[in-house]
Amino acid sequence: MQRSVRVVVRDPGLGQSRLTVFFRALLALPHLVWLVLWSVPATIAAWAGWLATLVLGRLPEPLHRFLAAYLRYDVHVFAYLFLAARRFPGFLGRPGYEVDLEIDPPAEQRRLGVLFRQLLASPAALLAIVIGSGLVWFALLAWWSALARGRRPAGIRDFTAYGLGYSAQHGAYTMLLTSRYPHAGPQLTLPSFELPPHPVRLRMTDDLRRSRLTVFFRLLLALPHLVWLWLWSIAALVAVVVAWLVALALGSVPQTLHRFLAAYTRYAAHVTAFVMVVGGPFPAFGGGARAYPVDLEIDQAAPQRRLVTLFRLFLAVPALILGYPLALALVLVAVGGWLYALVLGRVPEGLRDLGAAIVRYQAQTNAYLLLVTDRYPYSSPALATRASSEEPAPSLAVATS
Repeated sequence: MQRSVRVVVRDPGLGQSRLTVFFRALLALPHLVWLVLWSVPATIAAWAGWLATLVLGRLPEPLHRFLAAYLRYDVHVFAYLFLAARRFPGFLGRPGYEVDLEIDPPAEQRRLGVLFRQLLASPAALLAIVIGSGLVWFALLAWWSALARGRRPAGIRDFTAYGLGYSAQHGAYTMLLTSRYPHAGPQLTLPSFELPPHPVRLRMTDDLRRSRLTVFFRLLLALPHLVWLWLWSIAALVAVVVAWLVALALGSVPQTLHRFLAAYTRYAAHVTAFVMVVGGPFPAFGGGARAYPVDLEIDQAAPQRRLVTLFRLFLAVPALILGYPLALALVLVAVGGWLYALVLGRVPEGLRDLGAAIVRYQAQTNAYLLLVTDRYPYSSPALATRASSEEPAPSLAVATS
C-alpha cells in the first residue's frame, strides 16, 4: 500500500565509528540549533498554510515545499542524533540522506478536516510523544552498544526508524502536507524490516472485531485472570529459582520446568493482550498453545550457556529499560483501542499491530528472565519473521503515511 509520506532507509548497515558515536551529541549540536531557528518560520508557514488550505482546498506548492524540507531535515537530524544514520547530514533538508523523507505533492483536502486538524491530531500526538521519549532510551542503549561493539543492535535500529516514521506521519498530518491520518502499524511503517528467528514468536489470528459490551467491562472481566496470574507468578518464581540452579549444573532447563514456565509466559501474554484490547475474546486460564488469537509459539527446551544463565538478571536490565516506554505506548494503544471499539465495534489495525508487537517483546523479555530461552528479546516492532538470520538487504523503503 503506497503512502503519501515515506521514510526511506538507504543504508541499514549496523556498523558505527566509535569516535563519532562518542561525540554524537556534540556533533549534532549545530543541527539542533539550526532546527530550533528553522522552527520559527516553519510555525508561521504552517499557520499560513492552514488559512490558505481552508480557502483553496489544498496547501499551496511553495508552502508545501518549505514545510516538507523542514520536516525532512527534522528526520535527518534525529536519525543522526539517535544513531539511525552514520553520515553527518546537510543543513537544508535536501533529499538523499541515509534516513530520508519522501512526501507526495499537495493534493485536495476536505476543508472540515483542515479546520479541526489540530484537534483530530491530538490522539496521534500523544502516541508520538510517548514513542519519541522511548527513542531517547533506545538511543542511549545504542550509544553504549556502538561504543562497546562498533555496531548498533538491529532491533534498536528498527525501532528508531519506526519512531521517526510515526513522528513524520504526525508532523505531515498537522502541517497539512497530507490528509492521511498517522498509521501506527509497524508492518505498514516498516514493510521491509523482519524479525530474525527466535524461540518465542508471535502468532496472531485476530480479526479486529470487538464486542462493545465486553470492551466496556474489559477491566472487570479481566479481574479473575489478574488474580490467577498473580497466584501463578508465585509458583513461577519458585520454579525459575529451581530451573536456574539446574541450568547452572546441567546447562539446560528440564522439560517439565520448561513447559510450566513456557505456559506461564504464554498465559501472561494472553492476559496482557486481553486487558489492553489487543485481543478480543476472553482467554482460557491454562496458557495453552493456539488458545488465543494473539498467541505465542515457544520452542522446546534447548541447551543454555551457563555464563549467560549465571548473570541473567544483570543481562536483562537493558531489555527491561526498553520495556518501560513500550509499556507506556501499550497503555495508549489500550485507551485508543477501547474508545474506538466502543464506537465502531472494532479496533484500528495499526494500534492492534503495535500492541501485538509490544506484547511479543514483553513475552520475549519474560521468557529470557524465566530461563525459557537464553535468546535476548528483539526490540524491533516488526511483525513478520524472516526465514533466515541473514542481514537485511542494503536498501530499504519504509512507508510511513
